[in-house]
Amino acid sequence: MEQKLQYAEKELKLFRTWLKATKTLYDNVTKDITSHGLTIENFMVLELIYNKGPQHIQTISEKLMIPSGSITYVVNKLEKKELAKRELDENNKRYCKVLLTKKGEALFNEIFPKHVDMIVKNLESLDDSQKDQLTELLKIVGLAAKELS
Repeated sequence: MEQKLQYAEKELKLFRTWLKATKTLYDNVTKDITSHGLTIENFMVLELIYNKGPQHIQTISEKLMIPSGSITYVVNKLEKKELAKRELDENNKRYCKVLLTKKGEALFNEIFPKHVDMIVKNLESLDDSQKDQLTELLKIVGLAAKELS
């Protein structure tokens, strides 16, 4: 039993360190996003449609792993702020796509470069090789954890 605990010490330390680092990065990102009057969910939806173009609500829900009812609420809020709008899908009138308005695009053109700079600053303690290594390691852990669930 003692041998198992010694083995687990390394994993527990790694997990605690990972959680602390993740929380600090998340807090910094959240502070940046909320400084622009947006919630994390607002930003995630805007970023998706800014970078990938108009998206169906169901697609947004799947890609962002947020329940469709919550995405509908977020899109409603974005519409009230005039940052996004719904448009009926010409091929299937039961579906609508969400797209940026001119106001939403202007806002994102202004804030996205600042957001990227903030992320770069948070990760500048690593060189490019370390960033590549960490990316690969996180992929390995994430895929293995997904298989367990």
